[in-house]
Amino acid sequence: MLIATGPDWDRRIFRLQVLAEAGARLRFADTWAEAEPHSPHALSLLGNVQALRAMIAGRVKGQTLMEEAWATCCAALDVWPQDVAPLVVMLALLRTHAPDRSTLNHVWSEIKQRDPWNREAHHELVTYLFVRHHGEPGEAMWWAEEQVSMAPKGLPLAVLPLVVLAEAHRCRQTQNQDSYGLMIHPWVECPQIDQVLERWWRYRAPHPHACFADDADYLAHALSFANRHHEAQEVFDAIGPYATHVPWAYCGDARRLFLRHRAWSYSPPRRRYR
Repeated sequence: MLIATGPDWDRRIFRLQVLAEAGARLRFADTWAEAEPHSPHALSLLGNVQALRAMIAGRVKGQTLMEEAWATCCAALDVWPQDVAPLVVMLALLRTHAPDRSTLNHVWSEIKQRDPWNREAHHELVTYLFVRHHGEPGEAMWWAEEQVSMAPKGLPLAVLPLVVLAEAHRCRQTQNQDSYGLMIHPWVECPQIDQVLERWWRYRAPHPHACFADDADYLAHALSFANRHHEAQEVFDAIGPYATHVPWAYCGDARRLFLRHRAWSYSPPRRRYR
């Protein structure tokens, strides 16, 4: 499957991540890499698996695992230097284990040379910039908006500001559990929604990218909580049954909220309770 995917970095990264979720607690990735130590596919998969194990273990206990994953990613790049997947894994490792930003900038530069608008890499870096990781207040949104302004139309990178808004909502809700429900949520009068519609949704490729459901759910969620249910109908149609847990779970029961707002998009009632 990985051989057939070729240099379609979007799907290669997605498929490696799915396989790694299964391989983190099993040994098939380790066995494959031992059997074929010069296979870029075996090494990339093992790097994903080792990185996931390191992140599960945490910053302290996972330090040795992080170093192993980093070394495996370097070995994978030696075999196939054009491969973007190991570099995306390195971004994830940096987010968890947080060395200085010079290493981050170097990895980011390598990614930009290979695949300048890689969706997963941008999501990894904006997550690194969340305040709960290593960013300053407002830094993630500033960076996301800058990337969107430079990206060609039709790319799902336009969703990045909605990811940052959802994260900010989650943080405020966690910090102010007693009073946050009385505050105005960030999707009211939200210019980033129109930005997503204009820069991605209306110009998107006919063949969905690998993480289409994730990005479309962010847009459907934002439109729904902005009370723009009629516009959300088209997005819900495209999502079909592929609802994602995030960002719906940031506002309550994910399944209940998705089904409720999807129903409203087809027949919006006069009074709505989010």
